[in-house]
Amino acid sequence: MADPARVRPEAGRPEPGEGSCSSTSSEPAAKPRSAAAAAAEEEEEEGSSSLHPSPAKKLKMEHDKKKEKRQKVDEDEIQKMQVLVSSFSEEQLNRYEMYRRSAFPKAAIKRLIQSITGSSVSQNVVIAMSGISKVFTGEIVEEALDVCEKWGDKPPLQPKHMREAVRRLRSREQSPNTKHKHILFH
Repeated sequence: MADPARVRPEAGRPEPGEGSCSSTSSEPAAKPRSAAAAAAEEEEEEGSSSLHPSPAKKLKMEHDKKKEKRQKVDEDEIQKMQVLVSSFSEEQLNRYEMYRRSAFPKAAIKRLIQSITGSSVSQNVVIAMSGISKVFTGEIVEEALDVCEKWGDKPPLQPKHMREAVRRLRSREQSPNTKHKHILFH
């Protein structure tokens, strides 16, 4: 509903309360109203517009709320990481720094993906695949260290530890199995 204070009267039509009270058109004449009634109606219209913002305002408000929430979560995570890193021993700190600096060469990852898919891939795909590869390698190394410890061996890891780690991850279906294809339809 339009705000009566902002609506312009049509040309040639007198506003309510102006000119003669009789109307020659087929429209009924506006009822005279008191100042209190007019103020109450304006308040009601203003209140309804603030209670129900426009869809554009709703989207902006939701976007701002999400942005604030993300910033708060990011700040909380940064603070937690700082507390965790500050409690690392020297050896743990060195290992963490090596983990952060390690990465698969993006050119090699891109060539591998392109050779498998037969088409070019974007830089974002290469970055994502590089990250996934890093996580996967980390899981294999963790499992291999567990195998090494369980067998009573001491690190450095040997190929037998890595093979056993891959076998265990495949048996738990946490690793892809390239030898056996599951056929859905016979």
